[in-house]
Amino acid sequence: MNAVAIRPEGPSDHAAIAVVTEAAFRGQKHSDGSEVAIVDRLRKDGDLTLSLVAEDAERIVGHVAVSPVTIDGNAGNWYGLGPISVLPALQHKGIGSRLMQRALADMRAIGAAGIILLGNPAYYSRFGFEHDPRLEYPGPPPEYFQRLVLTGDAPTGVVSYAPAFG
Repeated sequence: MNAVAIRPEGPSDHAAIAVVTEAAFRGQKHSDGSEVAIVDRLRKDGDLTLSLVAEDAERIVGHVAVSPVTIDGNAGNWYGLGPISVLPALQHKGIGSRLMQRALADMRAIGAAGIILLGNPAYYSRFGFEHDPRLEYPGPPPEYFQRLVLTGDAPTGVVSYAPAFG
């Protein structure tokens, strides 16, 4: 595999991000197929706080989105990470981990208090994410809803994602 660089998305990357996202989530049991539309709506609504791409010498091979969340209806300094996508043929090669590490570093740099996500606890615990029953997201199995405190205290309450998530 060629070297992979991580950088912020540019306007000419939107179509490639859609291709990567669709391919990464195609056929996944936890996906309803809305991930491409979510990223597009986040961008359109101005809620795409951070959007990074991973690219090799030929193409974009991965993407991660970060957007604001509210807790008990209050906007704060907490964000939701996702979707995160890597082309299926390149998964399990460290690209997703590099996207995560860069996203966390960039969010720390802008002073984010913390990040929440919905995902596999076995994977995301390596980045410091953990389930906190005092922070709720109704619907999916609770253990898949996780948070990472970057600064300050862990919040409590019900989390709502940006409107793009529906």
